[in-house]
Amino acid sequence: MQALPPWLLVARSESGVKTFPAGQSNPRITEYHDLTNLRGYDDKASWCSSFVNWTFSRVGIAGTGSALARSWLQWGQPLEAPTPGCVVVLYRDDPESWKGHVSFFLRADETSIFLFGGNQLDAVREHSYPLASVLAYRWPDDGMRAASAPG
Repeated sequence: MQALPPWLLVARSESGVKTFPAGQSNPRITEYHDLTNLRGYDDKASWCSSFVNWTFSRVGIAGTGSALARSWLQWGQPLEAPTPGCVVVLYRDDPESWKGHVSFFLRADETSIFLFGGNQLDAVREHSYPLASVLAYRWPDDGMRAASAPG
């Protein structure tokens, strides 16, 4: 069995971190934003990309520095097929829209992709998405090599 990449272990250690009710802000999510262009924002701003940036920072890998999910489309190396822990970029609403979601791959079936990440139903958790919404699978340039990574 393939060992899980260290960033996925870091991400899983944050399981259960969630958005606080209106009028309050979870300081942990504010910390996630500190590594992006949303520094100083509360937990009501979209935080999936902030979480991925924060997670990679914990293992010494540079992220995108952006809170925009689609910023991950140009990061690292493309993968033809997903591998556990790879970054998955999804579209929201429309494939041509600027909107998206970013998270870490766990597994997939014929119709769904199962991801672990932040701002999934307002929490750090596993959640499924339509497989058809995947835009890209990415692997860090300076991370451990995935079996299907290029080069």
